[in-house]
Amino acid sequence: MALVVASVAAVGAAAAGGVAVGVVCSMQKMMQQQLQYGTAPAQPEAPSAPQATAASKAALPDRWDGFSMEEARKHADAGQQAAMARSPKEVLVELQRGNARFWMGAATRPEKSAFERRALISKQFPSVAVLGCSDSRVPVEIVFDQGLGDLFVVRVAGNALDMSTTASLQFAVNHLKVKVVVVMGHEACGAVKAAGLPIKAIEGEPEALCKCLKGLKAGLDLDRLDKIKDPRARDREAVVENVYAQVAGLKQDAGMMDKVAKGEIIIVGAFYEISSGIVDFFGEVSK
Repeated sequence: MALVVASVAAVGAAAAGGVAVGVVCSMQKMMQQQLQYGTAPAQPEAPSAPQATAASKAALPDRWDGFSMEEARKHADAGQQAAMARSPKEVLVELQRGNARFWMGAATRPEKSAFERRALISKQFPSVAVLGCSDSRVPVEIVFDQGLGDLFVVRVAGNALDMSTTASLQFAVNHLKVKVVVVMGHEACGAVKAAGLPIKAIEGEPEALCKCLKGLKAGLDLDRLDKIKDPRARDREAVVENVYAQVAGLKQDAGMMDKVAKGEIIIVGAFYEISSGIVDFFGEVSK
């Protein structure tokens, strides 16, 4: 293998130095002979799909084979019952604990076994719905140290409420029976920052983005924000103000507020500080 590497280097040097093409060709031929006669080992082929599956199953003998879909459904039913038994307050506390594990560097990053993933085929039973921003630096499951099936996540620029995001949250509340709805903004949100630009600049954006930014802009008190001199403090205050505006939008949903009044769900705002990893909760709407 070392000889092959040396030959490759020689080919590159020869080509760069303008050496006769014949020399380069002879070196290439030598490399081909090394591969042909076994002096240079060929790269191993990737395993086929059946081989890869067999290898995966062999690595998890006690967590895959022997479990039927019926057993998986029973496992899912038990998990759903456990989730339903928790109160909204308990769910919110667990979410806060998950974030604490994340920012302290003690995240467990819970992974599902093959059997547990199979159980998720039949149903999902997340306890929390999160309306968050689509920013790549804000992966909600990681920030809260949660695994597959734990969170129902809706992500859109500026964590903005519109017909689609509202419908998603209504589905989570009415059909998945989540206990907590979180509207989470974050530090250095580009969408909120753009919403603070002059209207002419916003109208220069594509139609859909323009509509989104105008909606966010309507929820910001720019006169108040412009009095904040510290850029970082202004950024945070603008994001928090936007979160309050989106929570206020959710409070217009009669069905959701009925569940709040009955103590079935909590709606809460949150701010994720990218620099520290900490999520601050505020503006809780509860019974």
